[in-house]
Amino acid sequence: MKPHSLLLTALLLFLPAAHAQHKHGEGRLDISIDKDLITLNLELPLDAAVGFERAPKNDKEKAALAATGQTLNDAAALFVPSPAANCAAQSVKVEMPQFSGNAHADIDASYVFRCANPAALKGIETTLFKHFKRLYRLEVQRVGPTGQGAARLTPKQPVLNW
Repeated sequence: MKPHSLLLTALLLFLPAAHAQHKHGEGRLDISIDKDLITLNLELPLDAAVGFERAPKNDKEKAALAATGQTLNDAAALFVPSPAANCAAQSVKVEMPQFSGNAHADIDASYVFRCANPAALKGIETTLFKHFKRLYRLEVQRVGPTGQGAARLTPKQPVLNW
């Protein structure tokens, strides 16, 4: 197992079950920093992204779902690590809901950035609130070389610093 995978596993072990905490308008972001890699795991209620949590019923809703998927696939536009760290997106994986049953629907996404100057990494800004107006809170858990922490990001405070 890679070292950053170990850190992420350790982070996930002390976190409560994310699906049990599904709240409209509130997403979760887990961040693991290991050497020059930043791994971000995002859980976003579908309602916060498109305004509904079921299969799309018409072309407008289908277009909203497709646009959301496209937005979430642009890691560099959604997450901005400290500029001095010179980080670039390495991979993106977005899992859209499959709409089985009547359960709450979430979007799960993971992003990996590699930083040329990881010592300069002091924070990450997100533009999620600009893209998804129904999102009003992002609960963040972070683990990395400077320790671990938790924070709440909002439209007025979209930057996580450490």
